[in-house]
Amino acid sequence: MEWLAPFRTGSNRFRRTTSGNAIHPEGSRRSMAAPIPFPAFQYAHARRDKVAWMSQNTNHLAPSATVRAAIDAALASGEYVGYPFAAGLPELHELVRQDFGVGPETGCLVTAGGTEALYMLTRALLQPGDEVIASDPSYLIIHRFIGLSGARVTELDIYHEPYRLTPERIQAAITPKTRMILLIDPLNPLGSGYPAADVRAIAEIAHDHHLLLLNDVTYRDFSEGHALARQWAPEETITVWSVSKNCGLAGLRLGGLLGPTDLVTKIGRYNTNDLGVNILAQRAAVALLRTKSEWFPGVRRQTRQNQDRIRECVRSVPGLSLPVFPSTANMFAIDTSAAGISPERLQEELLRRHDVFLRAGNYLSPAHGGQFIRASFSNLPSDIDRFVAAFPAAVEAVRPATPSATS
Repeated sequence: MEWLAPFRTGSNRFRRTTSGNAIHPEGSRRSMAAPIPFPAFQYAHARRDKVAWMSQNTNHLAPSATVRAAIDAALASGEYVGYPFAAGLPELHELVRQDFGVGPETGCLVTAGGTEALYMLTRALLQPGDEVIASDPSYLIIHRFIGLSGARVTELDIYHEPYRLTPERIQAAITPKTRMILLIDPLNPLGSGYPAADVRAIAEIAHDHHLLLLNDVTYRDFSEGHALARQWAPEETITVWSVSKNCGLAGLRLGGLLGPTDLVTKIGRYNTNDLGVNILAQRAAVALLRTKSEWFPGVRRQTRQNQDRIRECVRSVPGLSLPVFPSTANMFAIDTSAAGISPERLQEELLRRHDVFLRAGNYLSPAHGGQFIRASFSNLPSDIDRFVAAFPAAVEAVRPATPSATS
């Protein structure tokens, strides 16, 4: 791993282009620019076997033996040689519908991850000039997809109590151009959850104003008492699901959406996977969804214990706080603003010095990304041990010096 040398030595050999993607070697015209941010993901992936991965809300607690058995069987049978049934395994559709308590009358589309479903539905259902009501912070890739459709996002600032959208604010934000409401529940990155009464009120607003309601429920299994918007607005709601987080299959990329058959058919026109989604991912998802009631309660318990431990650690560090606790998901934000600490610097310190990977908030909030770092915790207790040992020292290493009284 010779390419890691610049990261170890602190060299500023690499520079980012104005797009933020390409990296130029030393000696290019860009070499006189300011150093690029530490390339955390390149570094972390190169040391994946050493890193406590608490940066992407991935679930490290799902039963890996079940996944291996399902994939091994698919490999042994040679099923991977041919294209899968394009619509997806019938059993997968049945299990997803059972999981959400819907019948065959509800349309179901299987995609390569929930993110693909989000892209497809925004392109299919939004037009230039449309407006979508959403929050800041949020899962901003959805906002980018909305922009690609020519629509505009109305971002309501929620970085204050109650750290979620409210029916009253949504109602006040509606204009004649509003076409959709984005309801992410539980909310990445804050871990906020929506009470059933608020979900119902938001769904009724969508119904009364003839608006689409995008209900992204990626983290719903971590929440107790989660309410689905579709039960109050079945004709307006598109529910996006994923097995990345609940079943721990983020790397296999499998998700989809549920909704009225006419909307699902319209969205399906934008499906590029006309030859089917990865069969190994489907077989693994089927195996885990069949047995989810047996093992997921243990995942939820461990996740709750982990966030309790992280809270105690954060509370011991002056100037840091948790805007939302307890989290109804498998992540929350740690606010660093009162200590004057840059989340990007803290992210780098934790990863480079301690092999603990948290995620700076800059990709999750235009307004507040510089105020928090996100920690996910559906991890083994050993990862939390490493966090607890590393976090206070990392904070002190990047904490701005306090001017002395005589200076």
